[in-house]
Amino acid sequence: MSDRGRHPQKEVEEALQFAEAQGWQVIERHNGHTWGVIRCPNNDKNCRCGEFCQNSIWSTPRRPGTHAKQIKRYVQGCIYNDEGGDDGNL
Repeated sequence: MSDRGRHPQKEVEEALQFAEAQGWQVIERHNGHTWGVIRCPNNDKNCRCGEFCQNSIWSTPRRPGTHAKQIKRYVQGCIYNDEGGDDGNL
């Protein structure tokens, strides 16, 4: 784990650790309902939005388990993902 703080929801924290293990950067940036963002290490025009592939992390999601699954799915959906898609652990 990096020098960031832990996310208060266990399931979300596990998903963030999964993202970090895949090389993604977790940036803790509290702003409104946002706890932070995850960012793909590849800054490529072929990526989802033409710049950094990133996704917001909510500080208090209504359904933490669902939010954790969304985070993992987002990471696995990256065009630079070596795993080749869903590993069935969502």
